[in-house]
Amino acid sequence: MEESLRMGRESIEVQIPIDSIYLEGNLDIPGGASGIVVFVHGSGSSRHSPRNQYVAKEMQRKGLGTLLFDLLTVEEERVDMVTRHLRFDIDLLSKRLIDVTGWLLNRQDTKDLNIGYFGASTGAAAALIAAKEHADTVKAVVSRGGRPDLAESALMYVKAPTLLIVGGEDTQVIDLNQWALDRMVIPEKELKIVPGATHLFEEPGTLEEVSRLAGEWFKRYLSEE
Repeated sequence: MEESLRMGRESIEVQIPIDSIYLEGNLDIPGGASGIVVFVHGSGSSRHSPRNQYVAKEMQRKGLGTLLFDLLTVEEERVDMVTRHLRFDIDLLSKRLIDVTGWLLNRQDTKDLNIGYFGASTGAAAALIAAKEHADTVKAVVSRGGRPDLAESALMYVKAPTLLIVGGEDTQVIDLNQWALDRMVIPEKELKIVPGATHLFEEPGTLEEVSRLAGEWFKRYLSEE
C-alpha cells in the first residue's frame, strides 16, 4: 500500500484495499486525538468536496482525526457520471464504508480511536447502515442534509448517538429526517434545523453552524472512554 506524507502536517494520502480495488483517501490524525471522523459523501461528490474539507479542518482543530475517502474508484466515477446509478446504490456504499472501518480498526495508528461517521446526502444512509454493522465500534453519527430514510431497515438497530442536521429551507428533507428520527429507538438522537439554509448549506454562516453542531456532537461522544 502506498502512503506519502504531506510535508509539515500529520496527514497522509492512503490507498484503502477493498476486495480487488483500492479507494483513495486522505487521513489526518492530530496528536492526542481520541477519535476519528469518517466522512461519507453524498451523490456525485468526492473527498475533494470543499464543504466536507471545510468541516474536516474544523474537526481537526477540535483535536479529532479525519478520514475523507472516495466511495467509488476513478473508473466507477467515470461510469456514474453517465449512468448516475452507483451514487444511489446504498448497499454498495454502505459495504464500502463497513470495509473501510475494518481497515481503520486494523491500522496501528487508528485502531484505538473512537470512530464517528459524518454523512451527507445518500452518504448518511450508508453511514447509518454501517453504524448498525459496527455497533460496538462506531460511537457517533452526524448527518448533513442527509437521506437517513434510505436506511429504513437499519434505523431501529442503530446504537450510536445520532445528530441529523438539515437546512431550514430544505423542507422535503426536513420531513424525511423527522420520519427517520421517529423510527430510531436510541435516546441520544436529535434533529437540528439551521435557519435560512438550503440543501447544500451555501448561505453565509450556515456551514459554520453545521461544523459547530457536528464538532460538539463528536467531541461529546468520541472523547468518552
